[in-house]
Amino acid sequence: MAIAWLLKSPVITSVLVGVSKASQLQDNVNSLSNLSFSKEELMKIEAILND
Repeated sequence: MAIAWLLKSPVITSVLVGVSKASQLQDNVNSLSNLSFSKEELMKIEAILND
């Protein structure tokens, strides 16, 4: 979800990630299949960021 959040911003052109296991890389790649957020998710994220 963090990768998707970063990539949704038009000012961010890339995200650097580090992994120590192949499964972590697969999780990161899989997260790219859903780059959209519901309105509720966006509201929760904004509330956390504004704290």
